[in-house]
Amino acid sequence: MNAPLAINVQIPAKLAGLYKPCRYKVMKGGRGGGKSHGVAEVLLEKGARNPLRILCAREIQKSMRDSVHRLLKDKIIKLGLQAFYEVLDTEIRGANGTLIVFSGLQSHTVDSIKSFEGVDLVWVEEAHGVSKKSWDTLTPTIRKEGSEIWLTLNPDMETDETYQRFIATPSEDTWVCDINWRDNPWFPDVLNEERLKAKRSMLKEDYEHIWEGKARTVSAGAIYRFEIEALYQDQRVGNVPYDTRLPVHTVWDLGWNDSMTIAMVQIGGAQDVRIIDYIEDSHRTLDWYVAQLDKRPYRWGWDYLPHDGNAGNFQTGQTAEQKLRLLGRRQVKCNPALSVEEGIKSARMLFPRCYFDKSKAARLLECLKRYQRAVNSKTNEPMGPLHDEYSHGADAFRYIAMSAEHMYRAQQERPIAINSSWVAHDPEMGY
Repeated sequence: MNAPLAINVQIPAKLAGLYKPCRYKVMKGGRGGGKSHGVAEVLLEKGARNPLRILCAREIQKSMRDSVHRLLKDKIIKLGLQAFYEVLDTEIRGANGTLIVFSGLQSHTVDSIKSFEGVDLVWVEEAHGVSKKSWDTLTPTIRKEGSEIWLTLNPDMETDETYQRFIATPSEDTWVCDINWRDNPWFPDVLNEERLKAKRSMLKEDYEHIWEGKARTVSAGAIYRFEIEALYQDQRVGNVPYDTRLPVHTVWDLGWNDSMTIAMVQIGGAQDVRIIDYIEDSHRTLDWYVAQLDKRPYRWGWDYLPHDGNAGNFQTGQTAEQKLRLLGRRQVKCNPALSVEEGIKSARMLFPRCYFDKSKAARLLECLKRYQRAVNSKTNEPMGPLHDEYSHGADAFRYIAMSAEHMYRAQQERPIAINSSWVAHDPEMGY
C-alpha cells in the first residue's frame, strides 16, 4: 500500500533539521516546546513514505505505559493515518512494512541488543536519564548505513552522561536544537498561564529548568540542595591547593563491595574546611588505599574512621583501625556512632565553612549533589537517604563534619576535651 499523498505534519520551525541527514539529532528544552510531539509526527510521516524499522527507547521501560506508544497512537489519528498504521499492543506496523518497536535500554546487554542492528531510526525519549552503559551498548549496535539516533530531553544536570556526551562535547555528526515554549507557535494559552504562575511562585532555578530547559546545578531532590547552591554562589568550588604548613587529615567511609571513600581535608586558621583531594574505589584492600595515600606529597595528620572501624574482621579478627596502624598510619581515630539524621544536621552546619577543589574533589561534589532520600511509593513521603552509588561519598562528608573540631584542636596542639564517645585512646594527645 502506498503512503497517503498528503500528510499534514505541523512542527515548530526549529525542528526542520529533522529532515536533514545527521547521525545524532538532539532536541533539548523545557515544557511546552513541542519537541516530542514534533518528533512523533515526523517519525510517522517518514515511516509512511518509506519502509523503516524504528526503535522507540528510553532508559527504563517497565510497561508500554512508560513508552511513547500512546503519543504515537494519538498522532496517527491526528494525521489521518489510521488506515495505514496498525496499532498493536507492543508495536505499530505500517502497510508498507514499516515497523515501530519499543524497548527499555537498561535491561539490555551487548548480546541482547543485537536484535536492533537493522534499525533505521532510534528515538530516545527522556534521554537525560540514559546511562553511560546504555549509550555504550546502543550506539555501536545501530550501524545500518544512514541510520540515525534522535534524542529528546529536558536536561537534568550538566554532569549527566547524556549531557556531557551530546551537548557539552558533541561530535561533528551531532545536531543540537534548543527548543522551548516560545519556539512553539501552537503553545496553548492554558499552558502559558501555568508557566506564568510557575514563574511567580517557583524558585528561579526550578522555573528555568522546567520551562527554559536549563540544566540544574544540583539534583532537585538533593538533601544538600541549598547548601550546594550556596557553595557555588559563594565561589567556594575552585582551585584549592595543598597548604604545606598544614597537615592533611583523611576521613574514611569503609567498604568492599560498596565503595570505599577517603576525603583529604585541611583546616585553615579561620577553621575553614578545605577538601583538597578524594579517593573512591571498591574491592580494594586497605594496603592498596594506603599505597595511594603514600603516593601523594602530603604531610599527614589524623585518619578518621567510622564507628565500625574498631569492629574486628570475622576472618582475621583485626579491626580497620589496627590494620591502618600496622600499615604505618600512626594517628587513627574512630568516630562515635551517630544517627544518619544527626550527621546530616552536622554536615549542613559545616557547609558554610567548606571549600572544595573542583578537580580533585569532583566526585565527592557529584555525590553530594545527588544524595537523595528514598520516597515511599504509596504515600510519596520522603524517608531515609537512599543507599546508592552516591551515598558513600555523602557518608564521608558527614564524617568530616563529625571530625572537623578534633582536626582543628589537634593541629593547634591544645588539649582537647575528652569525650567518652570517642573510641580510640590517644596517647599523642595526652589522654
